[in-house]
Amino acid sequence: MGDDMATIRSSRGDATRSMELLWRLAPTPTRGPKQALSIERIVEAAVALADDEGLDALTMRRVAGALGVGAMSLYTYVPAKAELVDLMLDHVYGEQLAAISTDGGWRDALESRARADWAMYERHPWVVRAAGPRPTLGPNELDVHEASLAAVDGLGLTGSEMVAVVSLIAGYVNGVASGIAEAVAEGENHASDDQWWKERSAVLDRVYSAERFPVSTRLEAEGTFDGDPEVSDYLANEIRSTFEFGLERVLDGIAVLVERRATRS
Repeated sequence: MGDDMATIRSSRGDATRSMELLWRLAPTPTRGPKQALSIERIVEAAVALADDEGLDALTMRRVAGALGVGAMSLYTYVPAKAELVDLMLDHVYGEQLAAISTDGGWRDALESRARADWAMYERHPWVVRAAGPRPTLGPNELDVHEASLAAVDGLGLTGSEMVAVVSLIAGYVNGVASGIAEAVAEGENHASDDQWWKERSAVLDRVYSAERFPVSTRLEAEGTFDGDPEVSDYLANEIRSTFEFGLERVLDGIAVLVERRATRS
């Protein structure tokens, strides 16, 4: 129970316990409020808590309180916070599967995967912090990976290239989405943007010159850095714009690879 005060990342718990819980192979508890609790209810409550208050607020005690039971009741179903985080991740990964396109070509499918990932990170910004470098290997995560691989199957790519393409899409979205997690964690909003610039503008005005930064000065004069006046959160809008621009470029790059392999075959 000592992990309640620490931020836990995925795959840090007991491997066998996590895998059995993820695949619902763990023995059914023989004690505790069987009718009132289930792994699904515990995971849903944990996800809701992390969504509302962040990953640092997640403790077994807080989850138990949300469910109206004692903390010991949770340990009957989920042995520790580390295993709970694995279950939470696989739960939200399940949201992606239905959003992945299977009707169009490879580009539509990969774009839908990227947008499903992006939507997941927006709904659950804590996922960036919780997900470790290794997969949880739960059923939902593996189903998403299989669907993504199927999207690039039959294009003439090697097996290694297929895996690399899927990893490229997932890694790109994760990288940009880390900005969302940081903004949420720091409570970024339009007012804090103003305050951030105000605290730095006095010094910046003294050192900034058009002679030293001619391109930046020209772009500023053209309004490049103004952002959308209808969007109050400048940072969030900038992150989303970066995502949209980069996603198109990543897909364009994959298209070049697909065309080369088609020409070679």
